[in-house]
Amino acid sequence: MLRLLRYLQPYSWMLLGVVLCLFAQSLAELALPTLMADVVNNGMLRGDTGYITKYGSYMLAVAMASGIFSITANYISAMVGMGFGRDLRHKTFTRVESYSLREFEKIGAASLITRTTNDITQIQMLIVMGLRFLVYSPIMCIGGVIMAYSKDHKLTLVLAVALPLMLFLIGGVASIIVPLFKTLQLKLDKVNLVLRENLTGIRVIRAFNRLIHESERFRAANLDLTETAIKVNKIMAGMQPIMMLMLNFTSIAIIWFGGIRVSQNNMQLGDMMAFIQYAMTVMFSIIMVTIMFFMIPRAEASAVRVNEVLDMPPDINDPADPKIPAQKGRVEFREVVFAYPGAEEPVLCNITFAIQPGEVTAIIGGTGSGKSTLINLIPRFYDVVSGAVLVDGVDVREMSQQVLRSKLGFVPQTPVIFSGTIATNIRYGKNDASDEEIRKAAEVAQAMEFIASMPEGFNAPVAQGGTNLSGGQKQRLSVARALVREAEIYILDDSFSALDFKTDANLRAALKKELSHASVIIVAQRVATVMDADRIMVLDQGRIVGMGTHRELLNTCKVYREIVLSQLSEEEIA
Repeated sequence: MLRLLRYLQPYSWMLLGVVLCLFAQSLAELALPTLMADVVNNGMLRGDTGYITKYGSYMLAVAMASGIFSITANYISAMVGMGFGRDLRHKTFTRVESYSLREFEKIGAASLITRTTNDITQIQMLIVMGLRFLVYSPIMCIGGVIMAYSKDHKLTLVLAVALPLMLFLIGGVASIIVPLFKTLQLKLDKVNLVLRENLTGIRVIRAFNRLIHESERFRAANLDLTETAIKVNKIMAGMQPIMMLMLNFTSIAIIWFGGIRVSQNNMQLGDMMAFIQYAMTVMFSIIMVTIMFFMIPRAEASAVRVNEVLDMPPDINDPADPKIPAQKGRVEFREVVFAYPGAEEPVLCNITFAIQPGEVTAIIGGTGSGKSTLINLIPRFYDVVSGAVLVDGVDVREMSQQVLRSKLGFVPQTPVIFSGTIATNIRYGKNDASDEEIRKAAEVAQAMEFIASMPEGFNAPVAQGGTNLSGGQKQRLSVARALVREAEIYILDDSFSALDFKTDANLRAALKKELSHASVIIVAQRVATVMDADRIMVLDQGRIVGMGTHRELLNTCKVYREIVLSQLSEEEIA
């Protein structure tokens, strides 16, 4: 938690203002019981109305000043807390954006969402309340003890017994509740994970009639979270009456022993009344600190989780002195070996090939052969274990990620569509794309047919995740988004799988004409999609087992021929 407080540095002057306001408020509130004692001792007991009026007006002015300082401190502390939360969320989000896919897989998307929202909210609440409680309460506690001692040092022995008991109780509860708060956040992660999977997979869940199963799964995760939360709140709820009981017993002890001292003329009545107020101030200050002890463990658990995100070094980093490539559109793999973290066997072994600008290279192979993994190395989503991936003659590890990815037009295997409109989704590939460029990209991607059928055209709304579009429409929209970039290298990862054969053929023909200047890499399962490529690369268990044209591979590559025979008849092959 202390490590996160460095993000309060921009608010140093505001923090100083909060401390000064709370210090002034504390002095004002500590002065009120003494003024009241003077009114009782020198005014009420003597029947001096003028004295009562004079010092009563002083009390009113001090109370008003205390209120003003309190409002100001609360306002500034709220501004500091909200600003701190905003900055921390921004830094956490920026850090997450710098992660490679490895870090995402290690923490998990559901946990990252919880850490960026709920965990930071817990820390933010602690800052807002802590600025008041952790400054105001200690001043009032120490000041109350000093003022009480000045009124009657012997009666202060009552506080000397009560305060250690309260502190011992708080320490015992904190040792129990801290682990529970850590468990609570982990179980909240689980609820978010189940909820996220249900929301994103609702169509599959309904298609397989698994609504009851998923409801039971969510109920179990939710019940687990609820039981832990109830256990925590039972402990917290039990603390309040115990604290109030100790406070009331302390009051009884002060009145009992104070009454004896007043009857023996060792203490004035007004001083005893002031002593009671100071004692209550001290006790309430400890109760306020107790509230913070309930918030600190949860915020501490949240701070640990946020620090894990901020401290985790990205696996992919820009070089200190990045190189700028001179060529355009060339891709080369040199004896590349790649394995996922923790895997026993590499996914890719000794991959070597080169792609020249103007060439269309298709990659085909069975499921799990490493096709998508191979193309994910080009944008540097992962780094190779050995060997090198070169773009325009420069190792991708020696280029800045921004320069590297600005050269690429990437269409992922699962099309990702954002909420907005058709135009904003295509323009996502190029912020300053003109309407004419957007239209041209849509025409090449064979998307104009369905766009023209929409009343709003390019301004037609797109739901989150593109749920109001078909699979083929989303794929064509993703292709248009890549085309509008006018990139040097295009990577199409199984981007035609949801298209009918006619649209597939038309799209490939349009791409061949439009992208004659660029390197095009197509990953596909359909033989019909790759047949016309300048070169076809066949992968099997992470190795290149064939490379050449369609006709060449039919005669030389057994794996390719098996794939072709599984999709085409002998007549179609002939």
